[in-house]
Amino acid sequence: MTDHHVIKEANSPEQIADWVAARLTAKLDAEEGVLAITVPGGSTPFPIFEALVKHSLDWSRITVWPNDDRVVPEDHPASNTGRLRAIFEPVGARVMALPDTGEPPEFALTWLGMGPDGHIASLFPNTNPAIDDQKLIRRLTPDPLPPEAPFDRITLTIPALLNTSQLMFTLGGSSEKRGVFKAALAGEHDLPIARLLGAARGHALTCFA
Repeated sequence: MTDHHVIKEANSPEQIADWVAARLTAKLDAEEGVLAITVPGGSTPFPIFEALVKHSLDWSRITVWPNDDRVVPEDHPASNTGRLRAIFEPVGARVMALPDTGEPPEFALTWLGMGPDGHIASLFPNTNPAIDDQKLIRRLTPDPLPPEAPFDRITLTIPALLNTSQLMFTLGGSSEKRGVFKAALAGEHDLPIARLLGAARGHALTCFA
């Protein structure tokens, strides 16, 4: 479990975007050079991204890494990378494609979603993710394949995701997900989310439930 965590409920996409923008602004002001963040795919975060890019950050100093992606061309509707490029690159950020990027950096913010089955990024329960994985990026196959996205995946691993000082989750208002998340914080199961949180000591954690 993390040493410091906050769960916030009933937040709009604009409120969450304000929170992210404030933290990125503080980081940009405090540090020189480029900041890297990693963000989720799925339906929940994209309205937040659209609100976030309205903030007048120095986007030229920010690189955006997907937590994971489907192994499809970037112009495919299922490509997280392609959708992220369409939002973030017009404001000047650089979006990274996982297969071509080499070793992930330390992130200023690791922003994750979570499935009802407790998966994070593309670390599904069947993939048995290790907190000491020697690889930072893995290609794998979810089992069962989600019917809405039946593709192999490429994903950051738990060590790559935890190479950050700030963890953030957006659960999209799902009571089912909130229950799985709170049980993971309490160490009541061994799903991927629980493994990550168990290894996340020393990280500040905010969850928008």
